[in-house]
Amino acid sequence: MKELAGRLAAVDPDAGAAVAVIAYFDRLVETRAGLEALVRGAAVLAGCAARLVDEERWVRLRVEPDGRRTDTVGGPAPGWPGAPLVPGGPPALWLEREGADGPSVVDAVILERASAAVRSVLDRTRGRAPGPPVDDPALVETVLEAGAPLPARLHAARGLGLDTADPAARFRAVAVADGPPRIVPDGPPPVLPPVPAPGLPTGRAGVGPAVAVADLPRSWAAARTALRFTADGGSPEPAGPPIVHADELGGVALLAGLVVPGAEPAPDVRAVQAAAADAPWMLRTLHAVASTASLRAAAAEINVHHSTLQDRLTHAEHLLGWSVRTPQGRFRLQLALTMRHLMESQ
Repeated sequence: MKELAGRLAAVDPDAGAAVAVIAYFDRLVETRAGLEALVRGAAVLAGCAARLVDEERWVRLRVEPDGRRTDTVGGPAPGWPGAPLVPGGPPALWLEREGADGPSVVDAVILERASAAVRSVLDRTRGRAPGPPVDDPALVETVLEAGAPLPARLHAARGLGLDTADPAARFRAVAVADGPPRIVPDGPPPVLPPVPAPGLPTGRAGVGPAVAVADLPRSWAAARTALRFTADGGSPEPAGPPIVHADELGGVALLAGLVVPGAEPAPDVRAVQAAAADAPWMLRTLHAVASTASLRAAAAEINVHHSTLQDRLTHAEHLLGWSVRTPQGRFRLQLALTMRHLMESQ
């Protein structure tokens, strides 16, 4: 192929370059190159930045012509040449070439070969893009049901378009407040945009760890635990994280197994409840002290003067029965507030 490209280049430079492009991407496919390598190849060969965006599978990559990855936000410019990942679909891979009157022969070949290679990698590693069956609640529930036989769960997963053949494919279960469960594909941090993201809700949700399809019931159990740690910040409660990842809870997740909603509260929780009933500012003040690095930061968090916070804490400590200005006291307060939250969550 290299010799053929050289001969063609002597007669027709564009034809020789096109053959070289085909050979280049064929080698990448043979070595099972990843998405970043394919986009980098397109950028280097084209001599301009290349961008790949597949919102349904949480993929967003941008590579400069010198090979540096510099992911950015924002949509493509109208004049950029692009190619879809599926025939008849919208463009998903672009060459950031300004002022071009349509793609050149070489650009067209780069886009065609790169998009085909990208589609193959995405289908292999993240499953096919979700279609109508992905929202079937019966299939989702079967995949997440720990008591269902494994063959039945795998069959349901294939009906959802999940890749059950690739041992490297990973997915996360998502527990949504007042909504049906969801399953979303996983990817490395650079591929996952900040939440809210495609596949994730905008309200309260717990996200389970990334696992293989067969282990999704475990991810679902962790997602439901994480959901209990979320908060919507509704008055009079202070704001809290609306989306919590089980991976980030660490040992704190063990509290969820010890605190049962509606059970008799622990003494420290009763102390917090009594203090909260004493003054409308109490809960926001205690949460600020427990969740910030210093008392001055806590005062700024609730927009009060430092001396006002000191007066509030003196009153709060009298009601609680312990100091919240020491590391031990703040940790005790954090536990009490967390247990109180878990008692009221489902």
